[in-house]
Amino acid sequence: MPRRDDIHNILIIGSGPIVIGQACEFDYSGTQACRVLRSEGYRVVLANSNPATIMTDPDFADRTYIEPLTPDILERIIAREKPDAVLPTLGGQTGLNLAMALFERGVVGVPGTPELIGANAEAIATAEDRDRFKQAMLEIGLSVPRSGIAHSMEEAERVLADIGLPVIIRPAYILGGRGTGIANTLEEFRAVAANGLDASPIREILIETSIVGWKEYELEVMRDRRDNCVIICSIENLDPMGVHTGDSITVAPAQTLSDHEYQAMRDAAFACIRRVGVETGGSNVQFALNPENGDMVVIEMNPRVSRSSALASKATGFPIAKIAAKLAVGYTLDEIPNDITLKTPASFEPTIDYVVTKIPRWAFEKLPGTRGVLGTQMQSVGEVMAIGRTFPESLQKGLRSLEQGRLGLNADAGEAVFSSVNDRDLLAAASVPTPERIFQVGEALRRGLSAEVQEATRIDPWFLDQMSMIVEERAVIEGTPAAAISRAQWRRLKRLGFSDGQVAHLTRSTEDEVRSLRETAGVVPTYKTVDTCSAEFEANTPYHYSSYEDENEVRSSDRQRVLILGSGPNRIGQGIEFDYCCVHASFALRDAGFETVMLNCNPETVSTDYDTSDRLYFEPLTREDVLNVIAAETAAAGGRPPRVIVSLGGQTPLKLSGQIPPELVAGTSPESIDLAEDREKWNALCNRLSIPQPPGGTAVTVDEARAIATRVGFPVLVRPSYVLGGRAMQIVHDVPSLERAMEELSRFGSLGREGGLSAERPVLVDRFLAGATEVDVDAIRDATGEVVIGGVMEHVEEAGVHSGDSACAIPPQTLPRWVVEVIEAYTRAIADALDVRGLINVQYAVAGTAVYVIEANPRASRTVPFVAKATGVPLAKVASRVMLGATLEELRREGLLTSPVQGGHVSVKEAVLPFNRFPEVDTALGPEMRSTGEVMGIDRSFGRAFVKSQTAAGTVLPESGTVFLSLNDADKPAGLVVAKRLRELGLGITATTGTADYLAKFGQKVDSVIGKVSEMRDGAVMENAVDLITKGAITFVVNTPHGRGSREDGEAIRKTANANRIPSVTTVEAALAAVNGLAEQRESETEVRSLQEYHGRV
Repeated sequence: MPRRDDIHNILIIGSGPIVIGQACEFDYSGTQACRVLRSEGYRVVLANSNPATIMTDPDFADRTYIEPLTPDILERIIAREKPDAVLPTLGGQTGLNLAMALFERGVVGVPGTPELIGANAEAIATAEDRDRFKQAMLEIGLSVPRSGIAHSMEEAERVLADIGLPVIIRPAYILGGRGTGIANTLEEFRAVAANGLDASPIREILIETSIVGWKEYELEVMRDRRDNCVIICSIENLDPMGVHTGDSITVAPAQTLSDHEYQAMRDAAFACIRRVGVETGGSNVQFALNPENGDMVVIEMNPRVSRSSALASKATGFPIAKIAAKLAVGYTLDEIPNDITLKTPASFEPTIDYVVTKIPRWAFEKLPGTRGVLGTQMQSVGEVMAIGRTFPESLQKGLRSLEQGRLGLNADAGEAVFSSVNDRDLLAAASVPTPERIFQVGEALRRGLSAEVQEATRIDPWFLDQMSMIVEERAVIEGTPAAAISRAQWRRLKRLGFSDGQVAHLTRSTEDEVRSLRETAGVVPTYKTVDTCSAEFEANTPYHYSSYEDENEVRSSDRQRVLILGSGPNRIGQGIEFDYCCVHASFALRDAGFETVMLNCNPETVSTDYDTSDRLYFEPLTREDVLNVIAAETAAAGGRPPRVIVSLGGQTPLKLSGQIPPELVAGTSPESIDLAEDREKWNALCNRLSIPQPPGGTAVTVDEARAIATRVGFPVLVRPSYVLGGRAMQIVHDVPSLERAMEELSRFGSLGREGGLSAERPVLVDRFLAGATEVDVDAIRDATGEVVIGGVMEHVEEAGVHSGDSACAIPPQTLPRWVVEVIEAYTRAIADALDVRGLINVQYAVAGTAVYVIEANPRASRTVPFVAKATGVPLAKVASRVMLGATLEELRREGLLTSPVQGGHVSVKEAVLPFNRFPEVDTALGPEMRSTGEVMGIDRSFGRAFVKSQTAAGTVLPESGTVFLSLNDADKPAGLVVAKRLRELGLGITATTGTADYLAKFGQKVDSVIGKVSEMRDGAVMENAVDLITKGAITFVVNTPHGRGSREDGEAIRKTANANRIPSVTTVEAALAAVNGLAEQRESETEVRSLQEYHGRV
């Protein structure tokens, strides 16, 4: 069945910002869809609010709308672009929910409107509506857990009376398990059910009998119009039911199913996709299996490309999103060739002869107040994937890929925490699912507690037996001199995934000594190819993983190779923006004739797509693994080593820059990188240049930090070296707080485990510039010394809020022109002093007439994609060419480097925060970054662009109702303007006593005055903010953090607003921007324009 010629213009709905449960796997899938549909000759229109994704670059679609993903905005885009079809199945849950909202409005999927392709409204509703899905499964004879549906608490109580505790509550139309939970008591049930109803956009929950402890599986299924169905991959969770699959370690292919069980599951998956009615594309079907008797039930189905689809694609080499897009426009599986073999069609089910392990990464250290316990609601912010010939090898590679100071399954310095833990406490800890559980299990196995740990965790005995092989092997070499290890022993250690660092720890030697001894013994990795067919057909795509076997499959060539080190797992502070830069580097350098090689371990990203680079290595980003790949590439190029790019993937490759031969590093030298990253050296550089810094100094000990703080005065900002995302940065107001901060950095907490403080990693203690305006600059410098300023961004929030969590605008809105000129001059001087070759990001604080430099990062920053989309200049591509020797003038002549567009528009970047997943966390912003993603608003004025950015970020600005104001003393003058604008907008105002009294002095009366939470006593007549928010009397909260005396009140208000899903802002600057923007927006209708129009490309 050939491609459809009755449709020509297709709208793809993107997934929006990176949030927990919906990360850059949808950047990967959307990018594939855009590329393949355009290659087929279709006109592609893309709607997405995320500037950090490569799919929103103007080259990937014919029209790119970086606009809020709301039904109203999409309706305007559809009216403007008149698409023939809408493809929602590659935009995650966001895409599906928007498609259904548009269908219910009669805008898509009904006669006379654009057709829904990939999955129609009926299929989406059948899969996403819990009751309809349950009935559909029962109709075709598949088992589901005993359950009932509720749309209110009264209905929920009736269902519970019939089913009985314990139960699992699952809301309809949700993402990443949001609102799900397990209830073992009536009190828990009422809390989880209420939360689930609030989380579901249609206020529907499924209440089902608990099957916690059963084994959990997923099958990735594809179907075409001729009813051809294939299983792409089976995935098994290491953790039993009760932990969200996004938070579980998962393994592909499934390891513990019998052939009979697998075939039954496969048949059930085909029956499921057929009954739901997904005619074209991919789906994900989840099953649970009772380990006691083999009973199987269907849990749920996603009628779209899912988070697991990206994992399955990278695990097998089968491009699910690309094939799904082709199926959506009429092709059948047997008509689409397999890219990797070129000989088999997509209707051949992939077969793999290796083991893939996915391990999540969490960010609980960024969110004080969280319990860190895993459950049915997803909480991880990223993941890694590792490929090995065996499960032990794959598991250990995955654990060291996490970049959390662990080298594998224990056998490293991190296991010292178990030395004081007895067996009973160890088993008790392992019985609770947490990020540390896998290491606790490893320690229990080392102590011979295999039966006990299986009972405590319900992990399948097969996995425990496989992990026992690691434990047994470590016992063989522990305490043995490394020089006594035989070649056979080396091979066995490496085939079980042991890193050189683990062997060094067990043999009391250094990693360099271990590497030298291993290589002398002739034990070096060979690289195998991911081929989709277990080597039955030759693979044409060089997608590699390491093993310790005999045959090496890396092909030789004589072209100059460039190795690009990726950014590893997504995390707060290092996300998709850095993958964007790595991908652009690969594209630009391939176009320039270089052979590009990508090294990364993140399955969600475009960089780990097999056709992004000439060659892909799916390996951990550690010194050992990077040196191994350099050696393999050098050998394949006849002894000519590759150049290595370390400055595009964030802090991960940057920290490796000093651990590889310096002559291989492309662009800025490791010495210059260290000069900027080491706080002490950086201070000396700024002093030499006479560029002002906030007064301060560097410290390694508490005494040194105390002396600096005494000299410069409190409050002070504490900042470690070699971190990203403001990791462990704090504003401290007194000596006890400073001592606690230093203890956290040096001994306790995750940063201490990752290296702590040392002479090589000092901490900077400097005076905190309260009230200053922060400014970010991205620039490029070439070998001739020419510097191009990419963009100057003014932050909306004042200093004290991490730049990654603050809104910012291009061009600057309030900075005088002379300040911008000073900032540009300082940036050029710093770039020259560091001898930068490529990108540099410099951060400033403007206080009155003084411009202070805060820090410089001689690498790509998280703002590079935003600046590129705001200005039309492809900074990452230009920087990549500069790093390999091109000059900026040469790139101008080529046409790659152009002048920034002058379209009269303003671009605003806003952070997206994860607080809706963590109601127990205070939402006040500070110097440590906590956002998971970002959105962009673009319009003809700052106010309108700011409102768009808030809408895109999920902050619904009030158009009616009552706003609550509680401002600290420093913010009250600006609060006068906020109150005045709110009145002009017709909104009511409630305020605390202090804020209300201040406003009244200047003629701004409020509608009601409420008391402080901390001052309320039993029998008090005056209401407080917590009560008003809880009962729905407040539509918007403006609460700026107070001094230490009133912190508890503010924290209670912010947490209550978060728990009740009431939008709030915690800075007066954001409140001012919001009310001014709302006032502007009321003057005329919302407009939508494509990025190509803003850039003058149409």
